[in-house]
Amino acid sequence: MLDSTVAMLKLFFAFLLFLIQDPSAAISSPQTGDELRGQVQIAGNMTGPNFASAELAFKYAASDSADNWFTIQTFPQPATDSTLAVWDTTSLTDGDYTLRLRVFLADGTFQDAIVSDLKLRNDTPAPTQFVPTETALPQFSAATPLSALNQPTSTAIITFPSSTPLPVNPASVTTSSIYSTFGRGALIVLVLFIFFSLILRLRKN
Repeated sequence: MLDSTVAMLKLFFAFLLFLIQDPSAAISSPQTGDELRGQVQIAGNMTGPNFASAELAFKYAASDSADNWFTIQTFPQPATDSTLAVWDTTSLTDGDYTLRLRVFLADGTFQDAIVSDLKLRNDTPAPTQFVPTETALPQFSAATPLSALNQPTSTAIITFPSSTPLPVNPASVTTSSIYSTFGRGALIVLVLFIFFSLILRLRKN
């Protein structure tokens, strides 16, 4: 029982040590499933106390041969979290490719970092990113107050030019002139009547 417990503890600590150690080879960009065009920056790291050299290579995904790798660049020195190389894909046929970063260690072993299913699409136009644009909403004027709706609207009155009066006929007799003549005549008759009445009264006396 004790031996099995010690064995389990050793296995646990070995696994924990494996988790906290940085991998000797890793590719951080591009990632599996990415579409690639033109000049592709490859980022990653290659470290380790036993680092001897490293090689970055690619192959066509449909190739089953383990030796059909094409070298992109070799590295005599380790690198950490940096751009490892720029991969020129312009001369390659569109299709699916695989990247491999192989780190050779001083003890003769090596470690690989593999990124598969990289889709090379130089002959396919890059998808246009759709940027939504704001649609201007129709502008409505403020609501008209009810009092303003109840106010009577003024109606324009059509005016016509007045007729030009005709010149007065000097031979015509107006009503006002008749009344004026009649009044003067009556006044004269009244004055004469009073005058003759006074004369007759004086004679009688």
